[in-house]
Amino acid sequence: MAQLSDDCFAFGGPLIGLDAALTLLLERTAPVTGVETAPLAAARGRVLAEDIVAPRDVPPHDNSAVDGYAVYFDDLAPGAETALPVKGRAAAGHPLAGAQARATAVRIFTGAPMPLGADGTQAGGPDTVLMQEDCVETDGIVRVPPGIKRGANRRKRGEDIVAGAAILRAGRRLKPQDIGLAASIGLTRVPVRLPLRVALFSTGDEIREPGTPAPAGAVYDANRFALLAALQGLGCSVTDLGILPDRFATIRDALAGAAAAHDLILTSGGMSTGDEDHIKPAVEALGALHFWRLAIKPGRPIAFGQVGRVPFVGLPGNPVAVLVTFLRIARPLILRLAGAEAVPPRLYRLRAGFAHDKKAGRREWVRALMVRAPDADAVVRKFPRQGAGVLTSMVESDGLVELGEDVTHVTPGETVDFLPLSEVDA
Repeated sequence: MAQLSDDCFAFGGPLIGLDAALTLLLERTAPVTGVETAPLAAARGRVLAEDIVAPRDVPPHDNSAVDGYAVYFDDLAPGAETALPVKGRAAAGHPLAGAQARATAVRIFTGAPMPLGADGTQAGGPDTVLMQEDCVETDGIVRVPPGIKRGANRRKRGEDIVAGAAILRAGRRLKPQDIGLAASIGLTRVPVRLPLRVALFSTGDEIREPGTPAPAGAVYDANRFALLAALQGLGCSVTDLGILPDRFATIRDALAGAAAAHDLILTSGGMSTGDEDHIKPAVEALGALHFWRLAIKPGRPIAFGQVGRVPFVGLPGNPVAVLVTFLRIARPLILRLAGAEAVPPRLYRLRAGFAHDKKAGRREWVRALMVRAPDADAVVRKFPRQGAGVLTSMVESDGLVELGEDVTHVTPGETVDFLPLSEVDA
């Protein structure tokens, strides 16, 4: 059959590159969600709305890093064993009552505050702790070996956090370690962004809901469920609008209704140029499209626009293209709208264990597995089936080899950029 054009999207204007598209996305959007305070127990994964400034030092006092004996370094005999009377005991939560006298040792345990000196301060008190394994205590006398350094095994006040320091910055998606850090300065609640409200639907007369009959020519809707999981992993509040038929009026009305109560509209399918692809004209009837064709593979027919004032992203219909474009294009936009800081995923330079040809002028992602042979550097091998509909390739691969616009050929052994899927997990 004769082909009139070697590019089925050629009439839609020039393709734009990924970097230009991402720049446009981030320039034309801003955080849209409000702010609330959340208890620490419910803050994991939420986006911090304000900097957290420490009201106190952590630790709040000098303390012992080991179980042992607190001594004044200047009381130790240089080059010889020192015998000191043990006068008192200090444990975590139970500091020594009063000051520690010179020429004495105090039995001390990990985390216990260093005893005070005669001047009533830790600075004037004992400055060194010997590990109990290195000492021998008999009848209230501890024998201390030579060779310890001044200040050994003593943790300083504010070693971890200094009062007045910003310990967590606005825009951070809170991880378990962040929650622990906030608790360490005594917080019980933190200011966070409200969840981004996302309306999600699929389009296509051939798409069926899992669990229902699928007649000839029908396929089950994998895209919507994958996107729902990805959105929930990013902390979004998702309204699942289901599957819409290929009807212009139905899609237009659904878009208008979604825009009234959501911060973002995300769709899959219907973004090409066929007679049954109605997403593009429906969006243009209600707002505008800023781009809808990118110089990428997979996922060229992807759109960014707005329905009224609500951002819209239309993803392709093929499941691999949906996931790849979500991870590399929709995800940064979602984080931006949710108030999260922009942290580009890290690409790792690894050796290619495959040959590959591609067109110049487009960004391309090759699904790949990372293989590490004994006594050798890691190598990435191309998944054998690269079709845009082969969803198992995303399950069985470790990540994506990202090939820039200027690359036309990959030779085994050369270094390529590898994006582990773990870098863009929710």
